[in-house]
Amino acid sequence: MTDPAQSLACALAAHDRAADHFWSFMEDRSVRFLPHQLAPIFFSTLGHLVASRDAPAGRRAGLAVLGRMYRRFGLYPYHGTVVAAAMVDTVRRFAGTSWEPELAGVWERGCRRVIRLAERTAAAMGDGPHVTVGEVEACDAAADGVAVLTVRPTRRLRYLPGQAMPVCTPRLPGVWRWYSPANAPRPDGTVEFHIRAISEGAVSPVLVERVAPGESLWLGPAFDVGLSLEVAGEADLLLAAGGTGLAPIRALVEQVAASPIKRRVTLVVGARSLLDLYDSVALDKLAQAQRDWLTVVLAFSDDRDVEPAAQGDLLSMALSHYRPGQAFYVCGSPQLIEAARTRLPAAGVEPGCLHLAATFQHALNSALWVSRSRPSSTNAVEPALDATPRGSGADRFRRGAT
Repeated sequence: MTDPAQSLACALAAHDRAADHFWSFMEDRSVRFLPHQLAPIFFSTLGHLVASRDAPAGRRAGLAVLGRMYRRFGLYPYHGTVVAAAMVDTVRRFAGTSWEPELAGVWERGCRRVIRLAERTAAAMGDGPHVTVGEVEACDAAADGVAVLTVRPTRRLRYLPGQAMPVCTPRLPGVWRWYSPANAPRPDGTVEFHIRAISEGAVSPVLVERVAPGESLWLGPAFDVGLSLEVAGEADLLLAAGGTGLAPIRALVEQVAASPIKRRVTLVVGARSLLDLYDSVALDKLAQAQRDWLTVVLAFSDDRDVEPAAQGDLLSMALSHYRPGQAFYVCGSPQLIEAARTRLPAAGVEPGCLHLAATFQHALNSALWVSRSRPSSTNAVEPALDATPRGSGADRFRRGAT
């Protein structure tokens, strides 16, 4: 089958003009559900889901964005016909010599398939936060390969500490990745993201090395990913954060600081070495400001120059501080989460007290990302995500690499 990826790449090379043509095509046919300023997000996300390979996490992020736009703008199944026609006409116009007649059918079938997935995802997600745009105010190099981006959304984001949201840079239109705000909602509305450049990643190196103040980021709706404090009641907390998994954990600490519930919190932060501890200044300020109830513990897995008490892997260090009755939260790399899933219950942590961040590496994780406004939809989300017929364009990126 003809691969539509090259034709999409040509269209995205002239992204703004292509998105404008896509929007105008539908407007001319009296299909006016899509605001003009959001046409680039809809067009590129739909195109990427149809034509490009992506990892499961990226696929779910794109579907979350498209599903929420589907519901918010009041699309109906019959809109799929015009949307597919608009995509075919747009890609044909901008693909140049990469266009082949057989691609028309490929794009039409792919668009219809993804729109059906978006419809089912929208029904599972229900109502909730919308897609918006933010301006990057600051890009701080926090450590080697780690950047802290401060973003000011055009309108206040609706999220709770511990949640994650899809983020996309217009430098790579339509390619979404999950990131968690590192702060509880602020009076000024700004949001801080901690991003580590992954060498084989498609998005993180661009966010860390190329994005500059004044640029825009696209921000999708926030979802629960297993780190909500509501399920902990009033229990004391043991929080374990590895690498940039510190971002949502730090937001939880800020939530505790603003809460009337009085509890003790032990925050264990893991890194390979002292040089890899990218947020040390903020951690020190936090520990000093909240010393009455917050204890910060550092764990260095590969640094023999630090004091012996700080040497050790994150989970072992966290277990040494565990007390029955604590709510135990873990966030970090997929490898850390899988290790915690096995080690911590075996070490005596009660399963009902253990809360692990979703990694989106396995299908079951996706059951966690439902809108807070539709908690009963958990069981309905998985079919919406994994109903793509095998061999389709939308199925191929299920198996691709990031």
